[in-house]
Amino acid sequence: MSIQHDPAIRGFASDNYSGIHPEVLAAIAEANDGHQGAYGGDVYTARLQQVVQEHFGEGAEAFPVFNGTGANVTGLQSMLPRWGAVIAASTAHINVDEGGAPEKIGGFKLLTVPTDDGKLTPELIDREAWGWGDEHRAQPLVVSITQSTELGTLYTADEIRTIADHAHERGMKLHLDGARLSNAAAALDLPLRAFTRDAGVDVLSFGGTKNGAMLGEAVVVLNPAASDGLVYSRKFNMQLSSKMRFVSAQLVALLEGDLWLRNARHANAMAARLRAEIEQGIAAGTIHGVSFTQPTQANGVFATLPDGVADALRESFRFYDWDAARNEVRWMCSFDTHEDDVDAFVAELSRLTS
Repeated sequence: MSIQHDPAIRGFASDNYSGIHPEVLAAIAEANDGHQGAYGGDVYTARLQQVVQEHFGEGAEAFPVFNGTGANVTGLQSMLPRWGAVIAASTAHINVDEGGAPEKIGGFKLLTVPTDDGKLTPELIDREAWGWGDEHRAQPLVVSITQSTELGTLYTADEIRTIADHAHERGMKLHLDGARLSNAAAALDLPLRAFTRDAGVDVLSFGGTKNGAMLGEAVVVLNPAASDGLVYSRKFNMQLSSKMRFVSAQLVALLEGDLWLRNARHANAMAARLRAEIEQGIAAGTIHGVSFTQPTQANGVFATLPDGVADALRESFRFYDWDAARNEVRWMCSFDTHEDDVDAFVAELSRLTS
């Protein structure tokens, strides 16, 4: 089959738009010959367990799944009884971008709290952390945070520890949506364990797709006492891959060395470059009417644009509106974003706003 797209075109819509990192693609090919056990009974999934424990500590267990929604729903479901509820930011992916799957498929109630920066605090958690023992209220038993958040912001390790302690003291567990966990580690310059297991996280979703994988995430159980039944629920949630070796091989390729970190550092650096060049243009008077709405701490840049500029800019570069009512947009960088892509984008933005 001939190539159906122009490989030179890259945009800023999502790190899901990127292709597969060549080293990950090679790992899939290397895992392809011969026969291996199905449903995780293969050497690649066994190796993944070793690699995950190297990053997260002894006893950590990975359950590979197809996608991030599957990881979140299945992981959270394993942490809750049928009457349980999850406290999350109103901007959380599980609330906004998963089609209602957590409540419809997971069967648990979401108790959401508005935040300006996508981050929860003990005070915000306490807005919904009440009503235990009240048979009329879904019981708040898990707090879910996202790292890095949907608004591109970061929790420090100390902030996560504070949230974990607060939740645990009230009999709740802590879940972490880590679709961009690698970007957070790169930005914080910390090992993955330092702001997850060591900070009190019980269960997390580890993202591979946004960081160079073809498909594949994992539910990582850090505290076995906080999760039950994953081996069964992964199957009935349609997240158990028969040819799991190809999911596991991708995650091994990312995590066995430093590919996960190299990819994340590059994506973060491109976002920093994008913001810096726009800031320079604003200061020099070549870019007008652009304001940033969030700090750029990982691989996302959030900004507002003058009327009509977003649609004109999208004629050359794909990206999404974040809050169309106030002309807020989101620009995401990926492991394969080039400096030339950033420079061309800023040049076009300058042309349209000057």
